[in-house]
This record gives sequence, C-alpha cells and structure tokens, in this order.
Amino acid sequence: MENAVRSGLRCFLGIVFVAVLCLANAYAAKSIAFVPDELLVQPKAGVTGEQMDKILKGSNATVIGEIPQIRVKHIKVPAHALEKVRLALSRNPHIDFVEYNHLADETVIPNDPWYSSQWHHPKIHAPGGWYISTGSYDIPIAIADSGVDLTHPDLSGKILDGYNFFSNNTDTNDLRGHGTSVAGAAAAMTNNAKGVAGVAWENPIMPLVISDPSTGRATYSNMAKAIIYAADHGVRVINMSFSGTSSSSTLQNAVNYAWNKGAVFFASAGNAGSSTPVYPAACDNAVAVSATTSSDAIASFSNYGDWIDIAAPGSSIYTTGKDGGYRSASGTSFSSPIAAGLAALLFSVNPGLSNAMVVDFITQNADDLGAPGFDPYYGHGRINVYKSLLAATNTWQEPDTTPPDVAITAPADGAVIHGSVTVMVSATDNAGIVKVELYLNGSLYATGTTAPYNFHWDTTQYPDGMYSLEAKAYDPSGNMGQSNTIFVSVSNPSDTVPPTVSINEPGSGAYVRHPQKIHITASDNIGVEVIELYIDNDLKRAVYGQNSLTYNWNTRKESGGAHVITAKGYDAAGNVGMDSVTVYK
Repeated sequence: MENAVRSGLRCFLGIVFVAVLCLANAYAAKSIAFVPDELLVQPKAGVTGEQMDKILKGSNATVIGEIPQIRVKHIKVPAHALEKVRLALSRNPHIDFVEYNHLADETVIPNDPWYSSQWHHPKIHAPGGWYISTGSYDIPIAIADSGVDLTHPDLSGKILDGYNFFSNNTDTNDLRGHGTSVAGAAAAMTNNAKGVAGVAWENPIMPLVISDPSTGRATYSNMAKAIIYAADHGVRVINMSFSGTSSSSTLQNAVNYAWNKGAVFFASAGNAGSSTPVYPAACDNAVAVSATTSSDAIASFSNYGDWIDIAAPGSSIYTTGKDGGYRSASGTSFSSPIAAGLAALLFSVNPGLSNAMVVDFITQNADDLGAPGFDPYYGHGRINVYKSLLAATNTWQEPDTTPPDVAITAPADGAVIHGSVTVMVSATDNAGIVKVELYLNGSLYATGTTAPYNFHWDTTQYPDGMYSLEAKAYDPSGNMGQSNTIFVSVSNPSDTVPPTVSINEPGSGAYVRHPQKIHITASDNIGVEVIELYIDNDLKRAVYGQNSLTYNWNTRKESGGAHVITAKGYDAAGNVGMDSVTVYK
C-alpha cells in the first residue's frame, strides 16, 4: 500500500487524474477487507442466550468470542456460506446488526529523513503550554496499536500494564515499531537528557496490541475490544492510528461505549489523500485528526472531508523508534497521538473536565487555517497547546453530581401486552450515559450500553399476570438516575395450534429443473416466527418473522433419483407445522 500511496501522490502532483483514481481504487480494494469466515453480531437487548444459540445453530455458526459490554458476539461460519448467513441474520428480528469482521491498515507512510528536529512542538505552541502543565501520572494515554518497545529509554519509565488482543496475552512488546513511534509522539519521556520530547511529559502509556505483527493489520473486533478495555480501566484518552474504509456498527458501539464512560477517542484520518471517510476516525464521538506540514499546509497524503475534526502536525515527525532508536516519520498516524497528548494535558490540568469539554477546548482554541471557520482539510483548525490549556485553567469544573434523567417510554403504564414486546427507555445526562439497566419485578433483566436503549422482552416465557418495570441509568461519574416504576399486564392466549405450512412449488412428484425455484408459505393464528427449508434433511435456509420463503435450488450438484423437500414453520409457542414433497431428478 505504501508504494501505491507514493505512486498516487506523484501522479497527483503531476495532475494526472486517471492515476489518482487508480490510487483511490487500489487503496479502497486493500482496505475493504475482512476475515473470510467471521461475523460480528449484536442481538437485541433482552434476547436470551438460548434464543441466540438457536438462531446461530440454524445458521451453522459458532460463537468464538464476545464483547459483552456492547452485546457483540464474534462468530465463525463456513467461509462459502458467509454472505448467506450474514443476510439471513440481518433479517432476523432478534438481531440489531450483523457485519463482517473487517480489517484495517496502519496509517503510516515511509520515513522522511529530511527533518532531524521536532519542529512540531513550537508550531503547536507546546513550550508555552508546558509552563501551565506537563501532564499528570494520573491521566494515562491508551495506545491501541502494534505495542510499545518496553525497554526504550524514552518510554520504559512510563509504561503501564496493557493487553495483547492479537495473541490474547499480556505481552505488549512491539514487534513492528509503529506503536512505539505513535507512543513517542504522544508522550515520550521529556526533560530527561535523552532522545525526544513528547507532548504529554508526565502521562503514562497503556499499550494495547491490536494488530498482526506479520502484516500490521488489525481486525475490527480487536480494535473494539481495545477501546472497551481502555474505557473499562478508567483511561480517559485513547489513540488508534489505524483506519479501514468500511463503516462498522461494532466500532461505533465501542467508540460510544468509551465516550459514555468519559473517554476521548482520537483516530488518524488516513493517508490516501482522499475524502472517503475511514473508520474509526469517521465514527460519531471520535476525534478525526488530519495532518499538517511545517508550513501549516495540509499534508499531501492526508485524508480530508467534512468528517475531519482537527488538524495536527504529521509530516517528518521525529519520534521514538523500534529497538531503542529514533526515526523521522510521516502520516496521520502521528498527528493523531500529538492531538491525544494535548487531551491528556487538559485532563491533567483540570481533572473535572468532561470529555465533551476537552474536545471543545481543543477545537475552539485551534489556530484557524485554510478557509475561515470549519473546513474539510483542517476541521476546526490546527491544535494550539498553549491556548487550549490556558482556556482550561480559566474554566474550573466542579465534579459532576447530577444524575441522569431516565424514563420508560413504552409500553405505557397499565398496558396489557402479549407476545414479543420492545421496552423503550429514554436516558439523558450532561456528561453521557455509561449504561442503562432494565429491572423486571425488581430483578435485573438486561443491560444496554448504547442508545437507543430498547430491550426485547418475550412475554410468552412468563406466566400471565402483573409485572413491574423500572430503569436505572448511570453516568461516567457513577451518578444513577431511576425511572418511575410502571406496571403492565401480560396476557398471552393459550396457543396449541401449529402454523399451516405449504410447499407451493415444486409439486409432489415433479421432475426438477435447474435452477429449481422452491416457494413456501406459512400462516398461523398468532404469528409465524420461523420458516425452515430442508432438502434431504439438510437445512438450506431459514427466514424469521416472514410468511413466505423462496429459494433457488442448484440441482446440478444433486444426484439422480428421488429427493425430499421439507418445510417447517414455528410459532412463538413452539408449535411446529410441516409440509413435505418428493421430487425427482
């Protein structure tokens, strides 16, 4: 990819537009990649493990991991059936979303050895800011990357315990060097008569390994896990210098989770010189950072667009390197941690700040470059450390003691309900919502961590009668708000009538053609939950919450002779209706 980027930039400078388009296509082709036999699935809040196991079993999928804080299950499916399973699960009413386990690339370009000094510190007015604060050991920065050189003389004295999500162990040593350089840009040890200076002198580093050391690529699942791990360990500043061109509900949920716990998440904008959004930078609640040069121009490699929030130096940044060395590096991989270092200084000088206030101090005190006001290249401008810290010292924030406002908006108090219902909860807070809990008859029923806070409740699993519902919401400071208790009546009619299932095409005794269309319909006195199609006892397809199923059968792969087509329909009470025909090839 790095050669492609260099080639594309040369073509751009020569105004060879066709070559630029080729670069964009090549970049997108590599970035839009995913693990070929894995999916990420989020069931609706309230869906039981038994229900989920049944759904996955019907799709021949197995759970290989889980991100419980955002209810995302990491599943493995046969590679040849990946798309079929994804489409089937996406239609299931018990599923919020299903998506590929995408891969992201390091946002780094080849070294540029022309600069041997850290020009970026005076450019962002860091020396003036250091008179106000050089940081605090109480405010760590999580570097979700390839790891950190644990013995580097400019880093070793400030490295906290982290985790390796690629190897599933605690070895966070950097085998590639990318994470070491990113960490140094944010917070190399400073004023120690060695090496280079970081933006945040005193702030420690939590290394989180997300990438494959042999390729440098990271799965979206590992990226999400790292974000959540940092947030769960109280880290308020997180940097991720990786980007993929595919949007992701899993990444968005993870970023929201960290934001709701009070963290600020920084992500590199990418190095394709393109306006195409990359992720996680383009996620809501992420701070997307583009790169500038020593002359305050936007770097030619930097991505841009209306999704950019802020700019920071990213060209020829002298920083820490692998094996105890130093290097000059370029890329938005380095502008992002420089901005993250400023956030750590802001939290250090004013611990009572919310994450929203920290972002405001950075964006509102940036040096406006390019077109006046917000623009797609610099966002709100290039960061200014001194102005941001000065503003923060003049705005002392008392600790947050205001609880969230929370209410159950559906069903209504006194409602009579039956079947599957959605319990809707509204929760708002001045600093964000960490989680919402739903209580049924005083016992915890389910927990939601991302809005909208909608909970699935299958009342057919409960006896008829009166039930109480209440919700509790928590903010990043631990304040808890509680809704009024509402009462609802569950009344599910006794159902012993199975669905009526019909195979409409082909007819019994028919000789099949290629491809052979199979059409099934089903009806029920209450409602059809699932229709399943079997051919010779092999499950071929299942649909949920629909009254018909259509399937194109590839008969070329079938042997000659008789074949049995079976259709099964299920209702919410577990009643099963069937139809079967025998056909010939």
